[in-house]
Amino acid sequence: MTDTPYNVLFLCTGNSARSVIAEALLNRDGKGRFKAYSAGSQPKGEVHPFTLDLLKSLNIDTGFARSKSWDEFGRPDAPKFDFIFTVCDSAAEETCPIWPGHPMTAHWGIPDPAAAQGSEDEKRFAFAEAARRLSNRIAMLVNLPLASLDRTALKSHLDEIGQTRD
Repeated sequence: MTDTPYNVLFLCTGNSARSVIAEALLNRDGKGRFKAYSAGSQPKGEVHPFTLDLLKSLNIDTGFARSKSWDEFGRPDAPKFDFIFTVCDSAAEETCPIWPGHPMTAHWGIPDPAAAQGSEDEKRFAFAEAARRLSNRIAMLVNLPLASLDRTALKSHLDEIGQTRD
């Protein structure tokens, strides 16, 4: 096992909800084995208030949370990623930057809670549901025997996680 944490980037279009939630959950649940980041192809410029409320309800400090462009991670001083996961269908269909080091990629699409319709309670439920689904997928990731998997097997597992009916 490596002493260096695996760097993971979660991508979404707006970087205001799903990718920020995934970043927070993996940093909490990865227990130092993973260092998560998030970004968007067209960042909203602010994290959705319901995202912040949700993270606070999970006792996660929101000081890290900001909406940022994926361009920030294309700079020479940016972290080199081991894994990149798209969490929205729009970002998965976009032409992504070329990431140094050829990280493993997978699509883990989750419906956009920021697009939820209905009452405030229904909208908040959409954020909680997105977090639940992301948490399930992150649990599968952190429990993979990463050091013992070859690249083909690892890619297969990462894709399977994204297809999980959670």
